[in-house]
Amino acid sequence: MSNERTYRVAVLGGDGIGPEVTEAALDVVRATGVVLATTYFELGAARYLRDGFVLDEATLESLRGFDAILLGAVGPAIGDTRIPGGVLERGLLLRMRFGLDLYINYRPFRGVAGSIAEGCQFAIVRENTEGPYAGEGGVLRLGTSHEVATQGSVNTRFGVERCVRYAFERAASLPTPKLTLVHKTNVLTFAGDLWARVVKEVGREFADVEVDYNHVDAACIYLVESPQRYGIIVTDNLFGDILSDLAGAVTGGIGYAASANLNPARTGASLFEPVHGAAHDLVGTGLANPLAAVSSAALMLEHLGELEAAERVTLAVQDFDGDVKTLGTLGVTKQLLERL
Repeated sequence: MSNERTYRVAVLGGDGIGPEVTEAALDVVRATGVVLATTYFELGAARYLRDGFVLDEATLESLRGFDAILLGAVGPAIGDTRIPGGVLERGLLLRMRFGLDLYINYRPFRGVAGSIAEGCQFAIVRENTEGPYAGEGGVLRLGTSHEVATQGSVNTRFGVERCVRYAFERAASLPTPKLTLVHKTNVLTFAGDLWARVVKEVGREFADVEVDYNHVDAACIYLVESPQRYGIIVTDNLFGDILSDLAGAVTGGIGYAASANLNPARTGASLFEPVHGAAHDLVGTGLANPLAAVSSAALMLEHLGELEAAERVTLAVQDFDGDVKTLGTLGVTKQLLERL
């Protein structure tokens, strides 16, 4: 049962099907008895195309004060070239991650019936504020035949250790505690060595957790051939981004994939979002799949301390056995509500 507290949640429906799946997720959360006070923010491609606004400091500071942020999806329709690449990705999504110190990206996966990974459960813990996404680099002699582009990867002991420690804590709670570091230590020798040393050192505090290592290219094979080998995968920002999409594909599709952008230190609001895109082609059809958004909302409930409600929502999603294309958004939501 809820502790009767009212949680302040910032809702960023965003673009395309984002508002539809976000509202479905909110309906499911409220059906658990958890009380939400929602404030809506219009951010994303539509807002940018209308008035050029992405995210300013005042809005970012306002978001910091909420208990949580629920995001639908952000982005223009496929083929719409009016928004330069990076404007929304860096100006909105990464700015929220960096500004709110959302240093953990946590993505749990469970193989649905008929998927390659049917019955398998594992999670990826991705460092979320460093690596190549930190923006170190630049361009020299732009547009000439002698152009040079550099893109560095930032890996700090502070950033790596807090990510690794969170991953070990997650792994320790599993029925079979196991953590696998995924990197490319044979080529990325400086960053890879830092990650490997930190995993070894922090691992001494978690004697019950089995520790393994995979090169990232090998992990891509293992996720397809033997996903049951994994418990918690811990990795850097770029590798985690890529592996998360592959994991979504092998467990049933990114329409089922949820994510949490976490600030475990709670110095800023954590953000919860489905992994899928805005899918503008489905807008108004009633066929948007809300399961990933609902699962993301379950992660939000867990973060808020509403563990019973989070488990109920998670189990309702796991027990879903209908056809999304037949039931549509409303039908899927109705079935979930009936199973709470």
